[in-house]
Parts: sequence; structure tokens; C-alpha cells
Amino acid sequence: MDQRVKPAPHEIRRARADNPKARERDLAAQLGISEAELVAAHCGDGVVRVEPRVNDLLTGLDAVGEVMALTRNESAVHEKIGVYDRVVTGNHNAMVLGEDIDLRIFPKVWAHGFAVEKRDGGDIRRSLQFFDDAGEAVHKVHLRPASNLYAYQKLVAGLESPNQEPTVAISGVEDEAEASDSSASIDDLRDRWSRLTDVHQFFGMLKTLKLSRRQAVRMVGQDYAWLLDNDAVSAMFHHAAQDDMSIMCFVGNRGCIQIHSGPVNSVKPMGPWINVLDETFHLHLQTDHIHEVWAVRKPTKDGHVTSIEVYGADGKMIIQFFGKRDEGEGERDDWRFLAENLPRIPSPTAA
Repeated sequence: MDQRVKPAPHEIRRARADNPKARERDLAAQLGISEAELVAAHCGDGVVRVEPRVNDLLTGLDAVGEVMALTRNESAVHEKIGVYDRVVTGNHNAMVLGEDIDLRIFPKVWAHGFAVEKRDGGDIRRSLQFFDDAGEAVHKVHLRPASNLYAYQKLVAGLESPNQEPTVAISGVEDEAEASDSSASIDDLRDRWSRLTDVHQFFGMLKTLKLSRRQAVRMVGQDYAWLLDNDAVSAMFHHAAQDDMSIMCFVGNRGCIQIHSGPVNSVKPMGPWINVLDETFHLHLQTDHIHEVWAVRKPTKDGHVTSIEVYGADGKMIIQFFGKRDEGEGERDDWRFLAENLPRIPSPTAA
């Protein structure tokens, strides 16, 4: 969008005041700006700009105690209550490997950060919010009643930026969803796929072949990937809840992937949304954004594992599921049976 038509910070603040119940993401879209620009406009008015120093953030959050971690993309919102423990820092990749909060983080994507205070009746809701170069949210941390407020305030003070201007510079992000310059053959893909020994090798294989994930699953053949009916996701949730099955649920964006490992109990459809409303895990999945659902089988040294992968019309993955297992364990029989018996439809031609 042309920068000249964007509202000024005071206009953004007025729009926020006029629409107090609107979600930030929705209001930003209505104003033709990014969510980061909406938040930045309130610097000095309940918002403090913080530097997105991911390693310092992760090591400092442990002392804050119980919080809610939120990672989302355009079509799914993943919320987990827990603590940021078992932190592994790194400049290219960082991780949180706690019992409840389980994250894979790509720090170079984190471009903007803010500490936000928002009055809600007589209470103040506090959160840390981080965004990429395009102003899209990559991760948020919301305080809970049990959070250590002193530790939080100390963390914010340590991360506070000298720049408290109510604007941010936003740049476009190159779309990486579909590769167009790949010359990979089906035989080469199938050969490399057959020799996988760990699911973490999959990304490297795609990079070598210059294929997107969706292109690969369309090409490889139905012994490794088969197309499911879009309603298979809802069916999977209800069967998993009914059977008290432990699953892994991944939701991510360019800067962060958040993982739930365990059962899902309270599955509540509402309009186009599937909602999981458990005690420490909430998920909101917009089903009318689902374009394709694939069951994907990958070889490992412990036998093959099966994932359910959900894609939007743009070819990007919305959400991914596995049966819960630990390293060195084979795939759960109940998950494999469920994945292999969800309703299938004929696969499209390779693209």
C-alpha cells in the first residue's frame, strides 16, 4: 500500500479509541496498516518499544513464571499456558523445550517488539508482542494472574529501546510459499525421500531440490502422501478427543513455531472455526481457509511417521499434526490407524 495514504499515529489512536472491542489484527486491516504499526502508534500511551533481543527475552522470561504464549498465522491461533523453561539460545535458531511451552524460534525474523499495557475494566492486561519486517505478529507473551510482575517489569526495562517513536518502518516480505525454478524429478524426490532417517531432514531435502513442501507432497506419490477431505481435520480432532489420544499440534509463521504435545479434550466448533478450549491449551483454526489436507508419511530410523498437514490457498502450511512420540520411539498405533483411515479424495496432478 502507498505509504502516503496510511493514517498518522494520532489517527490510529483515535480509531482504536472509537473501536475499543475490535481485535488489533482486524482493526489494522480495516485501517490498511500492519498490526505492528497499530501497536507502535500507542508508544508513550500504554506501549513501550522493546528491542527484539530474542536470547535475552527467553532467558529473562523464566523468572516471570506462568504466562500464556501465543503464536499465530492468518488461519490458526495457538495458545499455551506455562513457563519458559529449558531455553536453548542461538542467533539463527532458538528453542523453548518446556513441558507446556514448546517453541522453535528464528530470531533474525523478529524485527519489532513492544511491551503493551491495556486496561480491561479495573484490571491491566500486560503483554510482550513481537513482529516481523512486514509488521506481522510472530509471537506474543501474555501475563497471567500468577505471573511475577516485578520480574516482568525488570525484563521490560532491560529490553527498552531508546527509540520510542510512534511509527515503525515496514517492508515487504518475499513470498517463499511456492518455488518456480525447481528442476527436481519425481524419481530424484522419491529416492531422497525414501532415504530419510529423521523428520528434521525433510526441510533440507526440500531446500536441496528447490521445492516447497506442498509441491513435494503433490509430486511424491500416494505411498508417501495422499490427499484427504477437508473435513478430515475436524474428524481427527473429534476422534483424538474421544479416544484421549495424545497428539502434537504445530502452528507457525516465519519467526516462530509453537507446539502442543498431549491430549485434546474440549473441541468446540463455532461457525467456520474449530476451537480447542482445554485448561492449558487453546487453539482456534479457521476451517474455511483450508484449501488442501494431506496425510504425509516420512521414513525415520524408528519406522515411518505420519503427519496431517493443512494448507491454505497460497500454498503455505496452516497447521500440522503428528501422534505424540519421543525421540527413539516408533509411531503410535492409534494415531497411525486414525491418519490412515481419514476420508481420502483423489490427488491432484503434481504442481
